[in-house]
Amino acid sequence: MAKVARPLLAAAPLLCLAALPQVHSIARASSQAASSDARTPVLVELFTSEGCSDCPPADALLRRLDSQQPVPDAEVIVLEEHVDYWDSQGWRDPFSSASMTERQSGYADSFGNRQVYTPMMIVDGRTEFVGSRADTASRAIETAGKTAKPAMQLSWSLAGPLEIRVEPLVNATRGDSADVFVAVTESGLHSDVKRGENAGRALDHTGVVRELSRAGSIGKNSSVEASLSAVVHVKPEWKRANLRAVVFVQERRSRRVLAAANIAFSAQ
Repeated sequence: MAKVARPLLAAAPLLCLAALPQVHSIARASSQAASSDARTPVLVELFTSEGCSDCPPADALLRRLDSQQPVPDAEVIVLEEHVDYWDSQGWRDPFSSASMTERQSGYADSFGNRQVYTPMMIVDGRTEFVGSRADTASRAIETAGKTAKPAMQLSWSLAGPLEIRVEPLVNATRGDSADVFVAVTESGLHSDVKRGENAGRALDHTGVVRELSRAGSIGKNSSVEASLSAVVHVKPEWKRANLRAVVFVQERRSRRVLAAANIAFSAQ
């Protein structure tokens, strides 16, 4: 059973990315690979906490979705978002942040929920359910994978910024605007929990959101291609070989994810 948390919080601005100068070589990623087995990108977000005993099965499910890619026609792009409202219950989650709590609160408001809970999984900003329910996740991802998305191309420029190009948002809601978000995620993370509900457990994580920032917006005129760039830097303690930049376009009112793609840092 999912753990219900405190009432909704007011939304607040997302944190900016940490800054350390880097020089990047060119690498490219596209949401629509030019191959016979091209899949539609589907963004799967999991709101979780190391302080919640119901969360490890959901964390494990997210790892399987990421590593096995079990849903035909769907490229699962994962975001593991650690909330901070469990940090006072005996164990402070080292990956938690207030910005992830605020993001979840925004989702809960859009879904009409009166409270947030963990583990909560959200597929493409449209479907929300208890994050450990594998069958529900598969069905939601399968449905999302059948809906075509505009292609997105990502490339690391020699000067450092991440270059983002998005094809016309033909799937946009008329009159709505969309934001372009860049998440820095890290996989291969591990914790030996000493206290709290998961005391004594060894927990592994993938796709943990280290930072999330808004790179720009796409206005109501969604019939033209959009191009923008984002300065993406990393902190020294993050393992570069395990980092990815996940970029997605999300409508402001509906919260629907219109396009998504990701690119490795190790390719730079």
